[in-house]
Amino acid sequence: MKRGDRLQGSLDLLVLKTLQKGANHGFGITVHVQEVSGGLLRVEEGSLYPALHRMEREKLIAGAWRTTENGRRARFYKLTAAGGRRLAEEEANWASVALGVERMLRPA
Repeated sequence: MKRGDRLQGSLDLLVLKTLQKGANHGFGITVHVQEVSGGLLRVEEGSLYPALHRMEREKLIAGAWRTTENGRRARFYKLTAAGGRRLAEEEANWASVALGVERMLRPA
């Protein structure tokens, strides 16, 4: 299984969790996910940007153009109140899925 396949269905969770720490741009989100996961997870641009646009349309995140620390213009995204609520739902769902998988891997 390719590493990117592990993200199937969890991209929103990873993006929202990253933005909970503060506003960030797309490249910053990809770097954060890769660093925090110890390189186990990678977010591809082809998946990330459509997801960011969708989440912005759904008002889960809000974007604004700013200048990065190295002088480039980038769209920075921040978590909205609705995004915070969705993050809580996604975290609860992930915990439930992880528990079910754990039970399957280590049956009593």
